[in-house]
Parts: sequence; structure tokens; C-alpha cells
Amino acid sequence: MMKKFGPLRLIEYILLILLAALFVFPMLWMVVSSMKPEADVYKNLSSLEAFLPSLNPANWFKTYQEILSRFSIGTYLLNSIFYGVTFAFGSIIVNSLAGFAFAKINFKGKKWIFGLLLALLIIPVETVLIPQFTIVNSLGLVNNRLAVILPAMASVFNIYLFRNFFIAIPEEVIESAKLDGAGIFKIFLRIMLPMSKPAIATVGVLSFIGSWNDYIWPLMVLTDRSKFSMQVAITTINTTQPVYINQVMAVLTISTIPLIIVYIVAQKYILQGLGGSGTGIK
Repeated sequence: MMKKFGPLRLIEYILLILLAALFVFPMLWMVVSSMKPEADVYKNLSSLEAFLPSLNPANWFKTYQEILSRFSIGTYLLNSIFYGVTFAFGSIIVNSLAGFAFAKINFKGKKWIFGLLLALLIIPVETVLIPQFTIVNSLGLVNNRLAVILPAMASVFNIYLFRNFFIAIPEEVIESAKLDGAGIFKIFLRIMLPMSKPAIATVGVLSFIGSWNDYIWPLMVLTDRSKFSMQVAITTINTTQPVYINQVMAVLTISTIPLIIVYIVAQKYILQGLGGSGTGIK
């Protein structure tokens, strides 16, 4: 049954459109600025022309050709994809194992340890960067790709998310598997993970996005430019003379496209994963 369209619903739609415009307009300006000559980027900022690409279609991809010829964008993109995919896969494995242990395995001090983990959520990530760097440096991993991936692989939020999904799976399912001779790891791989696809997708996508957007940590542990991620490379490009604003916008647009694609593909599972603890059990 359709809801009645009245003044309140009209106001709701207007507010939603304004909120969407608040987020969309900066991105729209970024994209169209990358499709203009340098001199036209700041022209007519007070009119709608600021949100229109160049009237000459030949200029639309010229900026991208220039930026690709000046910098190793392909290398930076591949680095970010490698870091993101590896980090996402590792996060799924590590956090699902921890979540499974807290949900279905009884051991001494489980509640205290889990409570301590939740308490760690209030600690800002920036406060542990220096101790984390000291540990990585003592292990000889500075300027190593592993230094970008390993330290943040375990996440309290992701452990909590997996734990909630695993708790929703009835104990009868696990007991039946044990009676059939399944071991703990077989139960985890064959039963728990397949029934928690929304959690896997959510953790995978959020981990990929987090790795892709991470700037401070890769900047601290990497010195070789050939190993830079896109976010670190953007700063380098933005400070390499001569700086052209349309080329900066082109790099930002390139770095945004993979995130949009990943989100569109996994949107359904992300909403399921963050919206509840659905396991597919009816």
C-alpha cells in the first residue's frame, strides 16, 4: 500500500535531495574539473557552468593522458589494489576466526577478554601509530609491503561483527556436525563461514575501502615510490611542480572509481551485514 503524498513527505524529499546534493556536488565538480583545461577550472564558479565539462569533447580525456604520461598511475593503482585485496582477505580470515572463538568456543576468561577488546574501541588509532611503527621497524619490515598489510588486519569492530553473526547460528547445527565427525575447523569452514556471507562481504568491503583510503600509515612505513599506494601518490603528485589543478582532479577521480565499483557490487551484502545478524536461517 502506497503512502499518502502530503506536505510532510514533500519536505522529506526536499531535505533528502539537499543532503544528497551536499555530498554529490563536490564529487561532480571534481570530475568535470578533470575534463577541462587548467585555465577553465576556476571560471564561473558562481554559475552552473562550474559543474559542466569543457564544451570541446577533445579536452575531456586530455588531462588523463597528461597525468598518465607524467606519473606512474598504473603502478600506484596496482599497489593499492594489491594492498586492498590482500588486506581484505586477511581481515576476513583473522577476524572470522576470532569471532568464531568468542561466539562458539568456551574458554576461561572469554567474557573479560572480549570486554577488554570492546574497550579498545575508544582508543584513537593515531595514539598507537608510534608504538606500532617501532614494532614494525624492530621486525625489519619498514619499506616492505607486509608492513602496510599486517598491522591493522585484526579489527575489534570486525571481530564483533563476526561474533554477532556466529552467535545467531543455533548450537543444534554445530552439535549435528560434531555427531557426524566434523572437527572444529571443518565446522568453521563448511558451516559457519557459508552461513555468514553478509558479514564476510561487509568486512571484506570495509577492509578494502579502509586500506584504499589509508594515508598516514603507508606514508610512515614506505620510502620507495614504486611501492606507494594511490593516497600517498596523490600527495606526491599534488606537490610535484608544476602543479595543475585539473590533473590533481583527474588523479582523485581515478582513485575514486574503484571504490564506487566495489560498493555498487557489494551494496546488498553490506546493508545486510550492518543491518543485523542475518545468517540465512529461517
